[in-house]
Amino acid sequence: MGFGKIVKWCNQLEVLAHQSVGCFMTHCGWNSTLEAASLGVPMVALPQWSDQPTNAKFIESVWRVGVRAKRDEKMIVTREEIERCVREVMVGEKSDEIRINASKMREQAKRAVCNGGSSDIAINNFVVSVDEREGN
Repeated sequence: MGFGKIVKWCNQLEVLAHQSVGCFMTHCGWNSTLEAASLGVPMVALPQWSDQPTNAKFIESVWRVGVRAKRDEKMIVTREEIERCVREVMVGEKSDEIRINASKMREQAKRAVCNGGSSDIAINNFVVSVDEREGN
């Protein structure tokens, strides 16, 4: 097993972008989900409330870029379950598929924000529509 480092605060994007990150254990908030997906980082989903269970469903079943931790009968995610999930993402039978899908998401995100990409076009269309409404 390798070594870890505990810090009071760090820049999540910088950490996720580091080549040594093999997976991201996330609460599945939308920003965290997008950050990991856009950087091609596989995820272990630990949703709590609000939009997080829906985001976890996308992570595991739609995009197939991670796995979702299961709760026991007391609604607790045990350390054994966390270990199972991390192993599944890192070395399990789905790990290759998960890494490939995560890498594809990273490439799709890059294309979307490039000049002429879908996000670039959408934001430009939004700005134009706001300008038109304001009579500019």
